[in-house]
This record gives sequence, structure tokens and C-alpha cells, in this order.
Amino acid sequence: MRIALAADHGGYKLKEEIKNFLKEEKINYEDFGTYNDKPTDYPDWGGKVAQAVAEQKFDRGILICGTGLGMTILANKFPGIRATPCYDIFAARLSRRHNNSNILVLGGRVTGIDLAKEITREWLTTDFDGERHLRRINEIRQIEKKYFKEGLI
Repeated sequence: MRIALAADHGGYKLKEEIKNFLKEEKINYEDFGTYNDKPTDYPDWGGKVAQAVAEQKFDRGILICGTGLGMTILANKFPGIRATPCYDIFAARLSRRHNNSNILVLGGRVTGIDLAKEITREWLTTDFDGERHLRRINEIRQIEKKYFKEGLI
């Protein structure tokens, strides 16, 4: 599995912890930035990950900003992206089982390091249930086709 990873300044410290976690778990990743905690705009970093996952250059992505909300809004503007903010393990599990989430979003200012690692572990190891949930994912794809133009990204 290949993971694309990015954060803004509000998520930088947690991103560095998640990078270490991914290394320990021997999960391949690429860090798309930011590379320090100086103020920056989350679309500059999150858009790179969302585009890379949308273009299937990476299997999944992890985005981190202060609350996780801005990155979620941004990522879900890209066709094919199902970004989910997860503040607990249950949400991480169901975001994969029911929604086939392909981008995990964490809040660097609202989620502790140990919990963030457990959320990430759950999200990375949980499979999509398919079946009735696939029907719903396909409904989302139809909405995307209606409102997004081809080649938008």
C-alpha cells in the first residue's frame, strides 16, 4: 500500500508522528509537505494529496490540519475522493467498512498522538464491506459525474 501524506502548520507535528508510525509499520508513504510549522494554507498541501489519490498514483492519503475540517472540505472537491475526518477508532473503522474512505483526515490540534496512531492503524487495516455499501458509493459517483467535468483535476 502506498500512502500520500500532507499537513498544514496546524497538523505538522502530528504529521511527523504519523510518518514515524508509518515507518515503524513498514508502510510506504510520500510526504507532500508542509515541512515546518510556519503558517501556511492547507489547500496548498492537501490538494496535492487529493489529486495524487484521485489520479490513483497512491492507494490512499492522510491529511492533517488543525481540526481536520478544512482538509476534508478541500479533498472532497476532487472526483473520486471520499475523505473522512476521524476523531475516534469507531469512525475510522466505519469510514472504511461502509464508505470505502480513501483519505483519512486528522485534526492535529484536537487529536492526541496515541489516539491518532490507533485511528490510523484501524483505518489502514480495515477493508471495505462492499455489497449494499457499494451501491451507495456508486450513487456518489453518479453525482460526481453530474456535477464534475472530466479532466477537472
